[in-house]
Amino acid sequence: MAEEAGVGRRGERSAEEGPAERGPGAAFHMFVLMEDLLDKLKLLNYEEEALRRHNMRPLSRHYFALPTNPGEQFFMFCALAAWLITKAGRPFEQPQECDDPNAVISNVLSELRSFGRPVDFPPSKLKAGCGEQVCYVLDCLAEEALKHTGFSWKRPAYPTEELEEEEITEDDAELTLNKLEEDVAEEESDNEEDYIDLNVLKAQTYRSDMNETAKQEEILQSTTDAAEWNLEVERVLPQLKVTVRTDNKDWRIHVDQMHQHKDGIDSSLKETRGYLDKLHNEISRTLEKINSREKYINNQLEHLVQEYRSAQALLSEAKEKYQEGSGGVTERSRVLSEITEVLEKVKQETEEKGSSMTDGAPLVKIKQALTKLKQETTQMDIQIGVMEHTLLQSKLKEKSNMTRDMHATMIPEATVGAY
Repeated sequence: MAEEAGVGRRGERSAEEGPAERGPGAAFHMFVLMEDLLDKLKLLNYEEEALRRHNMRPLSRHYFALPTNPGEQFFMFCALAAWLITKAGRPFEQPQECDDPNAVISNVLSELRSFGRPVDFPPSKLKAGCGEQVCYVLDCLAEEALKHTGFSWKRPAYPTEELEEEEITEDDAELTLNKLEEDVAEEESDNEEDYIDLNVLKAQTYRSDMNETAKQEEILQSTTDAAEWNLEVERVLPQLKVTVRTDNKDWRIHVDQMHQHKDGIDSSLKETRGYLDKLHNEISRTLEKINSREKYINNQLEHLVQEYRSAQALLSEAKEKYQEGSGGVTERSRVLSEITEVLEKVKQETEEKGSSMTDGAPLVKIKQALTKLKQETTQMDIQIGVMEHTLLQSKLKEKSNMTRDMHATMIPEATVGAY
């Protein structure tokens, strides 16, 4: 029953928080949902009514939290969702393996919305058959099924257990009187021989009895000093101390501590509640005074506030005009710089042209070049004349040679004809 109550509290808390809560432990939220879902399914007797019909194995603690076999997990999700909807009093057709997954998911989500549960995630999240959304859907349907069956969570009933006598544990570092006597007896028994005569044993027993009776008579008339006895008691007292080791894991000790802390908190609350109420009243009065003073100051300084607002408006307008004027100045400065650059170029070109027009060096160079050309022309004419003279001499020489050859050939022919 205690386990059912604990599961109920966890289920209610998870239902209130919803599946979309995020925080440092968001990655483990699905495992908590899965454990709550499994407890609720066990309360609904799902093993007999749902699993045996489909011949399936019982679910593990993290079946829908971790991906193992998507096809099997999706079919299990559809089968459990249909069974839970039917268990909640709504007619729902049991899905088959050949059905369209999108149609089955849309039908399940429409039934979930009809129960008033929010669905703030896409339906494709359920196709994997595992994850936080699958656990959330099944958990909500299980809660609706529990409501329809009339199940209600009750307070846990703790069984009454009888308090057992705690065993006294002895500390090895401390010696008790009984342990000391046992050690002495063991040492005496070790020193005795293995074989003891019966008569000797009887004599020893008789002497021990006589000694005990004599000791008893001596005790009746004690001659021990009281001061020495107290000193001996103080000396031996630490060795006779018996310690009991308490187990900090015992739940009874925790319950006692909880009650003690609760009583301390209640007593402290009674004392501090008066101080807190007085402090609350003082703070409230101070806040009222501050509010009244603030209203008075606002009323007195209202005209100054209006003047300040008008001054702020004028200042904003002046800033806008200044920004506009500064923007125009910047543009004009840029245009002026461009014009200045063009003017500098024109001045440089003009200076270059003026210097070239007033300078006589080019004219001198032209005259020198003309003089040089004339000299070269004269030299060329002389060379041409020499070449023509040489050519004429060569032609004349060639002509004289031809004439001489012709005369040479004609003379022998005439001589031969004469003969």
